[in-house]
Amino acid sequence: MQRMIAPEISTWPDEDFRLLGGRCEECAAVVFPVQELCPRCSGAAMTTIPLPSTGTLVAWTTQGFLPGAPYLGDETAETFVPFGVGLVQLGDVVRVEGRLTENDPEKLSFGMPVALTAVPLGTDSSGADVLTFAFQPTADQE
Repeated sequence: MQRMIAPEISTWPDEDFRLLGGRCEECAAVVFPVQELCPRCSGAAMTTIPLPSTGTLVAWTTQGFLPGAPYLGDETAETFVPFGVGLVQLGDVVRVEGRLTENDPEKLSFGMPVALTAVPLGTDSSGADVLTFAFQPTADQE
Protein backbone atom coordinates (compact mmCIF):
# COMPACT_ATOMS: atom_id res chain seq x y z
CA MET A 1 0.00 0.00 0.00
CA GLN A 2 1.16 3.54 -0.75
CA ARG A 3 0.07 6.94 0.51
CA MET A 4 1.08 10.54 -0.08
CA ILE A 5 2.77 12.21 2.90
CA ALA A 6 0.06 14.90 3.00
CA PRO A 7 -2.96 13.77 0.94
CA GLU A 8 -4.59 17.21 1.05
CA ILE A 9 -1.82 18.92 -0.97
CA SER A 10 -2.26 16.97 -4.21
CA THR A 11 -4.51 14.90 -6.43
CA TRP A 12 -2.32 11.79 -6.06
CA PRO A 13 -2.98 8.97 -7.12
CA ASP A 14 -4.83 10.54 -10.09
CA GLU A 15 -3.26 9.89 -13.48
CA ASP A 16 -3.10 13.68 -13.98
CA PHE A 17 -1.20 14.19 -10.70
CA ARG A 18 -1.21 17.84 -9.59
CA LEU A 19 -0.37 19.84 -6.50
CA LEU A 20 -3.32 21.76 -5.02
CA GLY A 21 -2.97 25.45 -4.35
CA GLY A 22 -5.33 28.10 -3.10
CA ARG A 23 -6.54 31.17 -5.00
CA CYS A 24 -7.89 34.15 -3.10
CA GLU A 25 -11.28 35.22 -4.46
CA GLU A 26 -10.64 38.78 -3.25
CA CYS A 27 -7.16 39.59 -4.64
CA ALA A 28 -6.37 36.57 -6.92
CA ALA A 29 -3.16 35.64 -5.03
CA VAL A 30 -2.19 31.97 -5.41
CA VAL A 31 -0.46 30.04 -2.63
CA PHE A 32 0.83 26.54 -2.00
CA PRO A 33 -0.29 24.76 0.03
CA VAL A 34 -3.87 25.96 0.47
CA GLN A 35 -4.31 28.26 3.46
CA GLU A 36 -7.43 29.41 5.29
CA LEU A 37 -6.53 33.09 4.91
CA CYS A 38 -4.85 34.87 2.04
CA PRO A 39 -1.29 35.90 2.97
CA ARG A 40 -1.58 38.98 0.72
CA CYS A 41 -4.91 40.52 1.77
CA SER A 42 -6.04 38.32 4.73
CA GLY A 43 -9.21 37.43 2.82
CA ALA A 44 -11.01 34.27 3.88
CA ALA A 45 -12.39 33.33 0.44
CA MET A 46 -9.78 30.80 -0.69
CA THR A 47 -10.64 28.36 -3.49
CA THR A 48 -8.66 25.15 -4.04
CA ILE A 49 -7.17 24.93 -7.54
CA PRO A 50 -4.93 22.41 -9.33
CA LEU A 51 -1.50 23.87 -10.07
CA PRO A 52 0.46 23.32 -13.31
CA SER A 53 2.39 20.04 -13.31
CA THR A 54 5.38 21.51 -15.14
CA GLY A 55 7.55 24.51 -14.49
CA THR A 56 11.05 25.93 -14.50
CA LEU A 57 13.80 25.62 -11.93
CA VAL A 58 14.48 29.02 -10.36
CA ALA A 59 16.98 28.08 -7.62
CA TRP A 60 18.36 24.92 -6.03
CA THR A 61 20.64 23.46 -3.40
CA THR A 62 21.53 20.04 -2.05
CA GLN A 63 20.31 18.78 1.32
CA GLY A 64 23.56 17.25 2.53
CA PHE A 65 22.52 16.06 5.97
CA LEU A 66 19.73 13.93 7.42
CA PRO A 67 16.72 16.15 8.20
CA GLY A 68 15.51 16.24 11.78
CA ALA A 69 12.08 15.36 13.13
CA PRO A 70 9.36 15.22 11.91
CA TYR A 71 11.12 13.87 8.78
CA LEU A 72 9.54 10.53 7.78
CA GLY A 73 12.37 9.12 5.69
CA ASP A 74 13.76 5.68 6.54
CA GLU A 75 17.40 6.72 6.21
CA THR A 76 19.90 6.74 9.03
CA ALA A 77 22.99 8.94 9.26
CA GLU A 78 24.92 6.04 7.69
CA THR A 79 22.51 5.38 4.79
CA PHE A 80 21.43 8.95 4.01
CA VAL A 81 21.97 10.08 0.41
CA PRO A 82 21.94 13.86 -0.21
CA PHE A 83 18.97 15.08 -2.26
CA GLY A 84 18.28 18.15 -4.35
CA VAL A 85 15.84 20.83 -3.21
CA GLY A 86 14.57 23.43 -5.64
CA LEU A 87 12.37 26.46 -6.06
CA VAL A 88 10.14 25.86 -9.08
CA GLN A 89 8.04 28.42 -10.95
CA LEU A 90 4.84 26.63 -11.95
CA GLY A 91 3.65 28.45 -15.08
CA ASP A 92 2.93 32.07 -14.25
CA VAL A 93 0.96 30.94 -11.20
CA VAL A 94 3.14 30.32 -8.13
CA ARG A 95 6.60 29.24 -6.94
CA VAL A 96 6.85 25.99 -5.00
CA GLU A 97 9.77 24.61 -3.02
CA GLY A 98 10.21 20.87 -3.25
CA ARG A 99 12.51 17.92 -3.52
CA LEU A 100 14.31 17.35 -6.81
CA THR A 101 14.98 13.93 -8.32
CA GLU A 102 18.47 15.16 -9.28
CA ASN A 103 21.03 15.88 -6.55
CA ASP A 104 24.06 16.80 -8.70
CA PRO A 105 24.29 20.62 -8.93
CA GLU A 106 26.32 20.23 -12.14
CA LYS A 107 23.25 18.71 -13.83
CA LEU A 108 20.90 21.55 -12.80
CA SER A 109 20.55 24.96 -14.43
CA PHE A 110 18.51 28.15 -14.15
CA GLY A 111 15.34 27.92 -16.22
CA MET A 112 15.61 24.14 -16.59
CA PRO A 113 12.20 22.59 -17.32
CA VAL A 114 10.92 20.25 -14.62
CA ALA A 115 7.85 18.09 -14.14
CA LEU A 116 5.97 16.99 -11.05
CA THR A 117 6.40 13.40 -9.89
CA ALA A 118 6.05 11.32 -6.73
CA VAL A 119 9.04 9.67 -5.06
CA PRO A 120 9.40 7.23 -2.13
CA LEU A 121 10.13 8.83 1.22
CA GLY A 122 9.84 6.02 3.77
CA THR A 123 7.50 3.62 5.50
CA ASP A 124 4.94 4.64 8.12
CA SER A 125 4.12 2.78 11.34
CA SER A 126 1.42 0.72 9.60
CA GLY A 127 3.86 -0.48 6.92
CA ALA A 128 2.54 1.74 4.11
CA ASP A 129 5.05 3.23 1.67
CA VAL A 130 5.00 7.01 2.07
CA LEU A 131 5.51 9.15 -1.03
CA THR A 132 6.32 12.82 -1.40
CA PHE A 133 6.12 15.13 -4.39
CA ALA A 134 9.27 16.06 -6.27
CA PHE A 135 10.32 17.73 -9.50
CA GLN A 136 12.33 15.94 -12.16
CA PRO A 137 14.28 17.61 -14.94
CA THR A 138 12.74 17.06 -18.38
CA ALA A 139 14.27 17.11 -21.83
CA ASP A 140 11.58 19.54 -23.03
CA GLN A 141 13.22 22.96 -23.37
CA GLU A 142 10.03 24.82 -24.37
